[in-house]
Amino acid sequence: MADESLIYSLRDLAPAGSYWYLASPYSAHPRGIFRAAREACEAAAYLIARGVRLYCPIAHTHSIAICGGLDPGDHDLWLPADRPFIDGACGLIVLMLDGWDKSKGIEFERSCFAQAGKPLIRMAWPRWRHR
Repeated sequence: MADESLIYSLRDLAPAGSYWYLASPYSAHPRGIFRAAREACEAAAYLIARGVRLYCPIAHTHSIAICGGLDPGDHDLWLPADRPFIDGACGLIVLMLDGWDKSKGIEFERSCFAQAGKPLIRMAWPRWRHR
């Protein structure tokens, strides 16, 4: 899907007042969690700048974990913390960063969205990788 058609689809499919959940690898990212957080934030900024409403758990919780002295890789802590955002989102965007297909968090998130019958969209990143 081309960039512009993806953006239009994301904007058109989200009901008024709703948002997308942007999942990306974190502990499974082969270049580490700081690189994973940076790439997730870059993709989130790209989408937000184009009018896509979203929640990005890595962008939200990475800084909280680092600044608050919490274990950023503790799935027992973070997956339940993200659950209300999963439940409230209209669908899932899986950011296809290196390691996305090995991520336990993305596996959990995909399962939640599939059980709820919500759409899942895969998004290549960086944008130019799959043109």
